[in-house]
Amino acid sequence: MAKILITEDEDGLRSFVARALRMDGHETHEAADGAEGLEKLATTDFDLLLSDIRMPVMDGIELAHRASDGFPGLKILLMTGYADQRERADDLMEKVIDVVPKPFALPDIRKAVALALAA
Repeated sequence: MAKILITEDEDGLRSFVARALRMDGHETHEAADGAEGLEKLATTDFDLLLSDIRMPVMDGIELAHRASDGFPGLKILLMTGYADQRERADDLMEKVIDVVPKPFALPDIRKAVALALAA
């Protein structure tokens, strides 16, 4: 299965998503903000970056730009609960597979990840 980095500042949601994806057989790694996520990307090869857009230190938009530039084969899937943040990701749509709206149900995120990995 895939090696996935989950970058999300809400501890509960990050753990919830990680647990769900591990149930599907994926190996998950977690980061609490974009800067920590970028550090992890530099030390481990990942198949997918699943990142919130709105985070402290470095947001998901900047992380997605840097990840796309530094790791061209990496698939990127963003999450957000804010419509205006989704619009900010429009310039990334060539680099990002999709933006998943929050809140989401467990089957929704599992399906989004499966589709992103298949892309």
